[in-house]
Amino acid sequence: MTPDPEQVGRRELADILRDRITSGQLRPGDRLPSERDLSQTYDVSAITARAAVQQLRTEGLAEAVRGRGVVVRTPVEPEIIVVEPGSWVGARQPTPAERRTYQVPEGVPLLVVTHADGLQDLYAAHRYRLTFRAS
Repeated sequence: MTPDPEQVGRRELADILRDRITSGQLRPGDRLPSERDLSQTYDVSAITARAAVQQLRTEGLAEAVRGRGVVVRTPVEPEIIVVEPGSWVGARQPTPAERRTYQVPEGVPLLVVTHADGLQDLYAAHRYRLTFRAS
């Protein structure tokens, strides 16, 4: 799909790349086109191309891999965690240390389960799904 270049901005370019990922044209581990290639193909600035790729990273669809560039992230089958009555759940972006500790890709939030006693458990949102036990 190559739309009219005058109509391509960062959102449209991110949509094009996202469609290529969800359709299977770009598969897990495949390298995304470089900013330069995107700029030339869609007649956009390097800043626009960078912003579109960053959007996919923020969504967790792609990740930067040292020595390879930005690649399509491999989806993970989530583990189910049962949350007890009286607990509540929130989400937030991890700190750099938490990102390393919990192996959270860029753009993926942490799920924060706060138990009735005030203790918290943290879960990487791409690897866990939460369900609530009936009270």
